[in-house]
Amino acid sequence: MFFFSVNFAQVQAKTLETAPDFSLQDAGKTTYTLSSYRGKPVLLFFWTTWCPFCRKEMGELKNIYPQLTQEGWELFTIDIQEPEYKVENFMESHGLTFKLLLDKDGQVAYAYSVLGVPTYVLINKKGEIVFKDNYFPKDTYKKLIAE
Repeated sequence: MFFFSVNFAQVQAKTLETAPDFSLQDAGKTTYTLSSYRGKPVLLFFWTTWCPFCRKEMGELKNIYPQLTQEGWELFTIDIQEPEYKVENFMESHGLTFKLLLDKDGQVAYAYSVLGVPTYVLINKKGEIVFKDNYFPKDTYKKLIAE
C-alpha cells in the first residue's frame, strides 16, 4: 500500500492598510501633504528631542539618508508635540537636514497609532503601510516596498 502526504502551505493575501493622509508644516511654514508623494516610497520617523533612543536613531538616519534620497525615497521626520524652537535647535545643533514636520497636537501620531517613540513607518509607492516598528529595517526595507 502506498500512502503519501502533501503539505500545502496556506498562503494568505497580505492586506495592507492605506496610510492615513495628513498635512503638516515644517518650521518654515511650508505645508507637506502625504498624498502628494504617492508614487514614491516614503519613510516617516516619529520622534521627540527628549527621547535618547530617538537621538541614536537620528544618527543612523543621518548615515542612511543620502542612500535613501538616491533611491528615490522621501523622508519625513515628525516631531510630536514639542515647541518648534526646541526641535529646530536640536536639528541645527546635530547638522540634520531632513524634512522636519511638526505634529503640534499629536493628531498624526494618533492616526498612525504611534504608541511610543521612536516609530518608523514605511509606505510603499501605492500609499500602503508595509512596516511599522521602533527600528529601521535596513536589511529588508527595499524588499518591503517591492512587495
